[in-house]
Amino acid sequence: MRRRILATAVAATGILALSACSGGGGGGASGMDATGPITIWYSNNAAEIAWGEQMVEAWNADHPDEQITAQEIPAGSSSEEVIGAAITAGNAPCLVFNTSPAAVPAFQRQGGLVNLSDFPDGEQYITDRSGDLADQYRSDDGGFYQLPWKSNPVMIFFNKDLFAQAGLDAENPQLSTYDEFLTAARQLKSAGVAPYAINPAPTSEFFQSWFDFYPLYAAQTGGEQLVEDGQATFDDADGAAVANFWREIYAEQLAGNEQYQGDAFADGQAAMAIVGPWAVSVYQDKVNWGAVPVPTENGTAADETWTFSDAKNVGLFTACENKGTAWEVLKFATSEEQDGTWLEETGQMPLRTDLTTTYADYFAANPAYEQFGDQAARTVEVPNVTSSVEIWQAFRDGYSRAVIFGEEDVQTFLSDAKTQIDQLAAGQ
Repeated sequence: MRRRILATAVAATGILALSACSGGGGGGASGMDATGPITIWYSNNAAEIAWGEQMVEAWNADHPDEQITAQEIPAGSSSEEVIGAAITAGNAPCLVFNTSPAAVPAFQRQGGLVNLSDFPDGEQYITDRSGDLADQYRSDDGGFYQLPWKSNPVMIFFNKDLFAQAGLDAENPQLSTYDEFLTAARQLKSAGVAPYAINPAPTSEFFQSWFDFYPLYAAQTGGEQLVEDGQATFDDADGAAVANFWREIYAEQLAGNEQYQGDAFADGQAAMAIVGPWAVSVYQDKVNWGAVPVPTENGTAADETWTFSDAKNVGLFTACENKGTAWEVLKFATSEEQDGTWLEETGQMPLRTDLTTTYADYFAANPAYEQFGDQAARTVEVPNVTSSVEIWQAFRDGYSRAVIFGEEDVQTFLSDAKTQIDQLAAGQ
């Protein structure tokens, strides 16, 4: 399964020269065995920084000649833009623990990423850790230019208090089918408990469809991506079912088509939201919430429902001089022990097999996360294809016109978007 791309290097403002990882920027397997100090970047999220600091401390304590120097990703308009600029400048770090799968094709095309399959144990380590889900992170040449790391499988969060006020079952809400979901949404709206039943961002950024159309499409199709084998998949009955469901939501003003400045779910402006396990800690003191899988047209059992992964992965960059050390650090950082610490620190799901059984004690002590641990086994990524950003932007533009604003027929949108996306996927 595949993913989107990103902008290439823009002005390399504020990118730090990283001496331990400076060097060439062109692909190949040079230095694959070299060892020594390395530099890594991780997210500026507080919980992820805490995990990163303890991981680095643990590694450095046992590896005096292969020390890690770590820092947050430098500030920029996006982390992908910063990474792309660092690749161009030749000063990318050895590892980035916040690599968007959607950016991988662009970084790979820049010659910025190491094919992890070139390490003698690379292929086996990745597939043993992540199982069948790993395949959707392969590039077109069959290699892994990213290590599947962690996901935030998105589900429907609902406000139990608002559901109860609207006369709905707050402990066992009927939201599995489109008809059930629409019935509940209409009741929430008519009861006046919130301005909107659900309110995904109606803005035009290419990634916004990952949090409205795409999770439901993944569920409706049992795990299909937007593009497979170089062809758009959504111009069919399943794609029409999902698009028409959302069109009904907007037509009845059960969701707003103007951007809300804030968090609509936390602020009580929407009774539901599509979010992942990161939201548990965000909402636990603000909203009396519950969570259920995203709906399908005719309903799907929770343990068979697919959704969007919202994953971030780890890239090993070609500018790194000591790639041998970087690979060993990457394996250490994604070991069973470190994945367990990651889970405890962040509540985000490591992309590894048998998650809920491997960390049974954690999920027993943190039952709010257990359904996300189960859902993590059934997640769909964005396609790992060239022109991915352009593909998603084309889809979003048509979706906005037809679904959010009702300015175009849904079937026309699906047909036209398929034609355009097929051409983009073919490099035309």
